Amino acid sequence: MRVEAIGIDDVLQRIQGEFVEMPGLRLTAAQAQRLWGLDREFCNKLLRSLVDAKFLEQTRDGAFVRLEGARPTRLAASRALARNAVA
Repeated sequence: MRVEAIGIDDVLQRIQGEFVEMPGLRLTAAQAQRLWGLDREFCNKLLRSLVDAKFLEQTRDGAFVRLEGARPTRLAASRALARNAVA
């Protein structure tokens, strides 16, 4: 997936959509990276942003899952990603 062509918000929306459409989806960072065709560092930042936005949580075994009842959000995830990008 070429992030430059579609934009960060679109990538975040797609990732959240996958978790909403497939209840119980569990992905490691490496699996997410392959699924969405992202480089490791950027994928990790996106996943961390979605954890910070309280959409995803990371399990003890390292998988990412949707928090029960979490709804997709653009603004919180985008802001969190912007903070992570600066750091």
